[in-house]
Amino acid sequence: MKFLFDLLPVILFFAAYKFAGADPEASHALASQWLGDGIVASQSPILIATLVAILATFLQILIVWLKHRKVERMLWVSLVIIVVFGGATLFFHNPTFIKWKPTALYWLFGVVLAGSALLFRRNLIRKMLEAQIQLPDPVWSRLNLAWAAFFVVMGVLNLYVAYSFSEEAWVNFKLFGGMGLMLVFVLGQGFYLSRHLQEETN
Repeated sequence: MKFLFDLLPVILFFAAYKFAGADPEASHALASQWLGDGIVASQSPILIATLVAILATFLQILIVWLKHRKVERMLWVSLVIIVVFGGATLFFHNPTFIKWKPTALYWLFGVVLAGSALLFRRNLIRKMLEAQIQLPDPVWSRLNLAWAAFFVVMGVLNLYVAYSFSEEAWVNFKLFGGMGLMLVFVLGQGFYLSRHLQEETN
């Protein structure tokens, strides 16, 4: 359930894009009403979806705050990035900015993980997981590096899809491709960790 809640802005972005694309005339009228004149009809679905994603992120933070009276730093970072890149897309009526948003977020995660380990000797993956599992120090280091590399690769892959395929293909990849690759990576990581956990137990 938490996994779906974390994906709420992405899911609503996808749904809004599909609904808006199903009725181009209505979505163009709605986008013009909300965002001003001068909008190209073909850009209406991505603009509406971007606005929905921004509002969904605000809603996500509000729900978390009402429930826990605090908001994780990661959610604040996501809000800032969606407001900056999504806001630029809405202001300039240019979908390029929102297409860069996932890459900016992925690369930020990768830089933070790698930078914390290299510059401050802090393994953030270990800090998040060591209460649940115990691993040798070299394994924690490899795990942190693997996550950093994964985020860098995901950022590159997002740009490749955005600039090599249609806008609709990118929207589909943003939800299903990103979620699928994340699932594959986590499963692979689970198999890798299970081997070391068994070695530690024996």
